[in-house]
Amino acid sequence: MFKNIYFYRARLFPAVITSIPMLIFFNKIPAVEYNDALKNIYDILPIVAHLGLSTAVIFLCIQINRLIAKEVFQRMYFKEELFMPTTTHIMVKSVFYAETIKNKIRSKIEAAFSVTLLTAREEQQNETNARKLIATAVSQIRIALKGNTMLLQHNIEYGFWRNLIGGSLVAVIFSAAIFFYGYHYGQQDLKAISIICLIIYAIPIFLSKLIINYYGKYYSKILYEQFLSLP
Repeated sequence: MFKNIYFYRARLFPAVITSIPMLIFFNKIPAVEYNDALKNIYDILPIVAHLGLSTAVIFLCIQINRLIAKEVFQRMYFKEELFMPTTTHIMVKSVFYAETIKNKIRSKIEAAFSVTLLTAREEQQNETNARKLIATAVSQIRIALKGNTMLLQHNIEYGFWRNLIGGSLVAVIFSAAIFFYGYHYGQQDLKAISIICLIIYAIPIFLSKLIINYYGKYYSKILYEQFLSLP
C-alpha cells in the first residue's frame, strides 16, 4: 500500500485535505474541552497525542472518503459499474465515438478476449446483459494495460476528485458541528474557521456531477485510446 502511487495521490491526499474540520473537532473540542483523562494526556505528551490522533483521523478519512465517494456520488451519477462511461461509451446505441472508432474498439475486444458483444438488436432486447459483457471486457482491458503510465495518471486524477468529493461531505458535516459549538460557546474564531471550511468544502459537492462526469469520461477516452494502441 505505502509503495503505491495511487494510494498517495488518489486516496491519502484527498483525505489530508478534507480531514481538517475533523482534526479541529477532535483535537480542540471533545478531546480537550470535555475529557479530563484525554486532556491530561495532551498536557503530558502534546506532540505524540496530537500526532497520534491526527494520523488516526486521516486514515479513518481515507476509508470513509472512498466509501462515500463510491456508494453515494459515483452510484448517484453512474448508478453502478454497468453505467460507467467505460461501459456506456461502446454500447451500440452510444454516440460518444464515431461509428468507425467504436466498431474498431468492439472488434478488438472480441479478438483480444474472445468476448462476443451483443449486436444492436440483442442490445435493445437485453441491455443489462450487453452492459455486463462490456464491463467484463473493460476489466480485461485494465489488466492488459496494467503499468500504462498515461492510464494510471488519469485513473489517479479521477480517484483524487472522486475521493475529494466524498471527503468534502464529511468535512461539511464536521464544519457545521464546529460552527454550532462555536456559536453556543461564543468562540468567534471557531465560527469563522467553520464558515470558511463550509464554503470551501461545499464547492466540490455542488460541482460533483460536473467533476465526476468530466473525469469519468476522460478516463474512458484514455482507456480505449491506449487499448487501441496495443499491438
